[in-house]
Amino acid sequence: MIYWIIIVILLPFIFILISHLKSKSQQKKKLAEIKERWGKPIIAGRNFKPISSYLTAYGGASEISPDTATDLDIDSVFEHIDRTNSKPGQQYLYKQLHSPQISADYFEKLEQRIKLTTANKELRETAELKLSELGNNDAYYLPELFGKPHYSIFPAIGNFYISIAPFLIIGVAFSLFVVPNQFMFMLLLVLMVANVVIHYSNKTQMLNYTHSLPQLLVLFKVSNWLKNHNLLRDDENTKLSIANMGKLKKSLNYITLQNKAAIDPTDIYYLVTEWLKMFLLIEPMVFIKSISKVNKYLTDIKVIYEAVAEVDVAIAIQSVRDGAAHYCIPQLTTGNTNIIINDLYHPLIENCVSNSISIDNARGVLVTGSNMSGKTTFIRAIAINALLSQTINTSFATVYNAPPLKIFTSIDMTDDLGDNKSYFQAEALAVKNIVTQAMASKPVNSLVIIDEIFRGTNTIERIAAAKAVLTYLIQNQSFVFVSTHDLELAELLGSDYKVFSFEEVIGDNRLVFDYKIKEGLLKNRNGIAVLKGVGFPESIIDDANKVSSQLREKYNL
Repeated sequence: MIYWIIIVILLPFIFILISHLKSKSQQKKKLAEIKERWGKPIIAGRNFKPISSYLTAYGGASEISPDTATDLDIDSVFEHIDRTNSKPGQQYLYKQLHSPQISADYFEKLEQRIKLTTANKELRETAELKLSELGNNDAYYLPELFGKPHYSIFPAIGNFYISIAPFLIIGVAFSLFVVPNQFMFMLLLVLMVANVVIHYSNKTQMLNYTHSLPQLLVLFKVSNWLKNHNLLRDDENTKLSIANMGKLKKSLNYITLQNKAAIDPTDIYYLVTEWLKMFLLIEPMVFIKSISKVNKYLTDIKVIYEAVAEVDVAIAIQSVRDGAAHYCIPQLTTGNTNIIINDLYHPLIENCVSNSISIDNARGVLVTGSNMSGKTTFIRAIAINALLSQTINTSFATVYNAPPLKIFTSIDMTDDLGDNKSYFQAEALAVKNIVTQAMASKPVNSLVIIDEIFRGTNTIERIAAAKAVLTYLIQNQSFVFVSTHDLELAELLGSDYKVFSFEEVIGDNRLVFDYKIKEGLLKNRNGIAVLKGVGFPESIIDDANKVSSQLREKYNL
């Protein structure tokens, strides 16, 4: 019997030693990965539901609209710039990407944080390793933890039993080792069955807490490490919140064993800790012991969550910059009436051809171009770079000089059959919303991006409506970029809009694009060339070319 007692006593120490050695090996491997991936996008699956939960809970008036987010394919942009190591950092970056800023103080503090966190390479890599401790998916639940007050799901007698259950189980089991007894054995079985029932019957209700509470302890430890290495923001509010969170440490310390459980269900350490949680009611005990104290410090938890996330995001931004073909720190000047962008490119397009443009808000930009020539990519790149300039203070260009802007787009329009809206109705509503919101955003200037305006209706009414809307927008001093195939618009808009074009050359029976923007009207059209390229009969091609020549001559095109 004495040998069994010795084995039982030694087992936890053996498991702890194995866990420690395994953790050291994993840290070494993780650090190597951190060094290798610097400046590169992280190719990984992302679950946008938990990633966006912080944005959903704490989004504000500065958010871009869901339509603009879709137009810019913002989730793909996020995947490109997401170099974060922690789930809070990932959630915070996603919210930041949807919330363009106009305050110079915001950008100044962001740059200070980036310099602070990345000045020392070795310290930065160690910080990334530390932040990765919050890389468990359970850390996604932290915003739910500090988002509202919490209440116990157990009655008073239930709380009492759960608090003594581990001592009952251990005491009865120990007595069986000392003096085997049938009554004690039956009592042990009853207690174990009762605990299993309590564990599983309340597991769903406690799920968010059993995920987030262990991560709260990790958050506290990571924030302390960052503070001790002078990487956390140094203000009185943050210092007070760390001190207040320290009062939670005792309540959360005993869940360290649970938090260190292996992720692999086939791991024996994982199985043992799962059995302990089930038979000793660790998860319900975590809930009732911690939740009352957590309620006292909800604001402090949020402050620390954001402070830690800011460090992670700052490191990620520098990684994006170091991996870019070229970039610049935007010059955002309130009251500026010009936009000057040099060597702009779309960050998601490999080997993207860069373009430059300079305009003021007294004249809009009308972009014409052949199919597939790059005009939509260009105006989308303008909007994406405006957004990134006002979120992560980074532009994929060599020069970005503009005022702070409210961004409104209409690019990817579709029929809304569920609401019985035609394509044109959906487009008209989208443009109406842009007009309304652009006027409401004053005194902040608006950046309006519209692809193929009013393409869902007939030619005459499309051109008439487009002319009226575009004139109205430029008269109200919005920065307007519009792509169109309707060359007649250029003449109708006159000096209110400057015309640029993307063109192609046809050689060897194929189209060749240089993707460079040029000032002036489009000289070539490739519609008939596309028909020829896909194999239409020669008689159709000849007829189309004949009619095209007649129309060009008639309308002086």
